[in-house]
Amino acid sequence: MNFQKFKAKTVDEAVTAASVALGITSDELDYEVIEKGSSGFLGIGAKQAVIRARKKEEEAAEEVGTYGTTSEKKSSVSNAEIVKKTDEYLAKLFKAMDIETEVTIDFDEENNNMDINLEGSEMGILIGKRGQTLDALQYLISLFVNKESEAYVRVKLDTENYRARRKDTLENLAKNIAFKVKRSRRSVTLEPMNPYERRIIHSALQNDKYVETHSEGEEPYRKVVITLKPGVDTGYERRGKYSYGGGRSYNKNGGGYRKKRYNDSYKKREYNINSNEDDSGVEESTTEE
Repeated sequence: MNFQKFKAKTVDEAVTAASVALGITSDELDYEVIEKGSSGFLGIGAKQAVIRARKKEEEAAEEVGTYGTTSEKKSSVSNAEIVKKTDEYLAKLFKAMDIETEVTIDFDEENNNMDINLEGSEMGILIGKRGQTLDALQYLISLFVNKESEAYVRVKLDTENYRARRKDTLENLAKNIAFKVKRSRRSVTLEPMNPYERRIIHSALQNDKYVETHSEGEEPYRKVVITLKPGVDTGYERRGKYSYGGGRSYNKNGGGYRKKRYNDSYKKREYNINSNEDDSGVEESTTEE
């Protein structure tokens, strides 16, 4: 695969854009920095960061084809043997953890993907808080599998359809936070996420007309920040500008303004508004900047 150019305010944002466009995580990305970019002085003379990027595994495949050493670079271990060794490795791993688990391994030879599904009565322990334990196990298994084979194998570990459920949760969170940003016009920083989950947030909001996303920080504490796009009009400013008039209402019959009386019905309506906001799905772990 040929290199593609990506531009953004910073190198990190360009890497994120390349990862989203190519559908891979940042650690699977092969990239070169062409221009680091600069913020300029008070925004004057600012330059965007520019990188060239492509997938690592496809780069390896091109090099093998160029030099005609495919048979030499491929591992002598067959895919069936890799699956068998992986199954044995998982049996030892879960025995050491004292967890009874049924393992199903599907190997896609065409795309060099290995899908591993776990079943058992204690899968909540293997998932962990927000999938952190499952991600750690996937990383360990990926190291073992790719140690056995020189051709890169992408490993996906799942149980109880957690990956799909987590994806739906993150997409809903992204939409709820985007609504909050549009209404308040203040940026929101999410909790630290792994590259796969950050990519879900970026993808969910990449076509939003009002907000944009970028990542900040270093691994493993890198976070997604959702901000309002410069110069956009969400409509909330116009609606809020003439509402209630700071406690006054205009009396057409008597003329002029008079103080609005806040009776019980108004208080009840205010309570309902707040209760709707609480049910918007925004997690407490988010922080506003």
